[in-house]
Amino acid sequence: MSHPVRDVRRRIQTDHASIVDGINSCADAVADPWDTSRTTDSQTVADGLHRLLEEAGILEALPGVLADVIEASGYDLPVSPVAGPPYVVVTSRGPVLRATIDPGRLVIRFDAFEVVRDSDPDRPPAYRRLDGIRLEVSLE
Repeated sequence: MSHPVRDVRRRIQTDHASIVDGINSCADAVADPWDTSRTTDSQTVADGLHRLLEEAGILEALPGVLADVIEASGYDLPVSPVAGPPYVVVTSRGPVLRATIDPGRLVIRFDAFEVVRDSDPDRPPAYRRLDGIRLEVSLE
């Protein structure tokens, strides 16, 4: 239990690789129709990803991933997580899983898109598809 961030990351990479692959496939499908390598429409990215994750059954599987990694790291959740806030949120970067455990707030991000900001503050940020999924785990 001394390294929950490392334990959670390792558990996702070994036992939930199919979920990560599914998120990756859904993100590819979101970006496929773009006529450039990026878009400035964050709502289309988030809504499209949410819809595809739901259709693929991944959205409903994410609370189970969260519960599993917390249990595997030796902590308890007071309630069962659901496929919605505050436990599961789909953002313009990708799905985010959150839960409060004994040492703090566990946040797991499956980043499929990155935010690209222009030096001109009047231009909106753009969203570019990453090459794969960047798994970020933090304990805040």
